Amino acid sequence: MLGSGDLTSNLSRQSEPSPSESTTPRVLTILSHVIEKLVARNDRLVDDMDKKLDGVSSGLARVGKSLNVFHGVRAPNISIVKYLERLYKYTSCSPSCFVVGYVYIDRLTHKHPDSLVISLNVHRLLVTSVMVASKMLDDVHYNNAFYARVGGVSNAELNRLEMEFLFLLDFGVMVSSRVFENYCSHLEKEMMINGASQRIERAIVSNAVDDVTELSVEDTQSSSPPQGMV
Repeated sequence: MLGSGDLTSNLSRQSEPSPSESTTPRVLTILSHVIEKLVARNDRLVDDMDKKLDGVSSGLARVGKSLNVFHGVRAPNISIVKYLERLYKYTSCSPSCFVVGYVYIDRLTHKHPDSLVISLNVHRLLVTSVMVASKMLDDVHYNNAFYARVGGVSNAELNRLEMEFLFLLDFGVMVSSRVFENYCSHLEKEMMINGASQRIERAIVSNAVDDVTELSVEDTQSSSPPQGMV
């Protein structure tokens, strides 16, 4: 593991966990499209700030620091869609985890509006949010060490990211079925605006979603997955 936080290097250096046999759910395509648009817009905002500051300081210095712990040294080479597909392929989490993970990230941006989801932090936000969602939704899920291996970060870093993530959310990780459905509809409408009509898989673990009012988002060498199921 690299202490510098180079996620791309970590992914290439690690041996691959054993993939689950499954087709890619539609939610990954829809979600990656929406998040890519968000990241591209926010990256442009930071670039524009850089130009206005004219080398006096970085545009990032003017952005809120709440998400700094999720920043990597550089943006990973792996695309958002490929990263989401990797998480799904190797962790076998339910498709609903990606919607709930998006809910957590959206909550973060509302609780900390001065902080931006950008190319430097989006991958770490995704692996952390999906992992937390899996713990909330799935009866059987992998532990932090396995998610770290799949996500290309160290176990110690992912443990730290998870704690920071939960505190930033004020531990507000319950998602009602109404909110879940609203986010599914929102993501589907985003695709329709861009000329594609796709529906998100609605299967969700009923006893893992709280129906209460919301408080307010390379295949190298295969090896057997660690004993990470809890």
